[in-house]
Amino acid sequence: MTDTPTFFRHGRRPCTGILLANLGTPEAPTAPALRRYLAQFLSDPRVVEVPRLVWLPVLHGIILRTRPAKSAKKYRQVWTPEGSPLLTISRRQGAGLQERLDKRVLGLVRVAVGMRYGEPSIPGALEELRRQGAERILLLPLYPQYSASTTASSFDALAATLGGWRWLPELRVVNGYHDHPPYIRALADSIRIAWQQGQPGQRLLFSFHGLPKRNLLAGDPYHCQCHKTARLVAQSLDLPDERWAVSFQSRFGPAEWLKPYTDETLGEWARQGLKAVDVICPGFSADCLETLEEIAQENRDIFLQAGGEAYRYIPALNDRPQHLDMLADLVVAHCQGWPEFDPHRDRKEEARQRQRGRERALAMGAEQ
Repeated sequence: MTDTPTFFRHGRRPCTGILLANLGTPEAPTAPALRRYLAQFLSDPRVVEVPRLVWLPVLHGIILRTRPAKSAKKYRQVWTPEGSPLLTISRRQGAGLQERLDKRVLGLVRVAVGMRYGEPSIPGALEELRRQGAERILLLPLYPQYSASTTASSFDALAATLGGWRWLPELRVVNGYHDHPPYIRALADSIRIAWQQGQPGQRLLFSFHGLPKRNLLAGDPYHCQCHKTARLVAQSLDLPDERWAVSFQSRFGPAEWLKPYTDETLGEWARQGLKAVDVICPGFSADCLETLEEIAQENRDIFLQAGGEAYRYIPALNDRPQHLDMLADLVVAHCQGWPEFDPHRDRKEEARQRQRGRERALAMGAEQ
């Protein structure tokens, strides 16, 4: 992205920008849209850590010729009249967070939603914040558990965009919140609500998105953070160890991924005689294909066909008020010391100084 003369305007009121980042979604549940989306997603070296000379011929010669049509069929099962569930929910999250910050913060704060892959993009969200005068930006990737393939990749997109800006904003990054107490309480409360609406299952499964095992061996903390999240939620619910477990879903390719696998775990539980289970996916801040189709449908069928009788998927936190309140808490905590979050600043005097600066700049021939 190239710099524009509108980035800095003399006398303009600056603000803090909050960039909510998530994975992304195709534009439509069609094979061509999935091909574009998957090409961007699977070309990211953070996502597929295989030498490019080996991986790219496989990606373009095989995967992008066969996978888009299959993925499009799955997306059609969860697509809504408003579009992709992930994008629809993300927009509601952004609006809800903006509403809360407007009430809590005296200074000017603007929230923008950007997807790592697809639209609205992270570069587009950054440009939106730049137009609104953001001189400070907090990147909040909506991944509670840190992974290089998600959180770090979001930062890569931010850094690549800012590489074309003349005046860089001050930056901060939330690199995770897997053990943040309000997040743990929100998860536990969502499970309690589900149990109030229907009998608790015999066992609760915490299903997280999978990663290749080599990522763990390379030092990625994701695996450990997933287990800590589940343990803290189970403790909050006073669940004994035999009533809950952790598993990993959505594996891809022949390599070994983090185990145990969700589908195999559910099938084994049913064959062991378990009749009723609850499944929650704490790593997803918003429901998407991996929760609504893979977990709520495919894995339900696996459990029931293996002998289970009652299967319940507990939705992601989505735009529940408690979740949005928690995100607002995170933002306020990470923005301490920035002008917009300082209740003691003399904002009237700052406005007068901006006006005087604008007048001086205009007298010297600067553009408005």
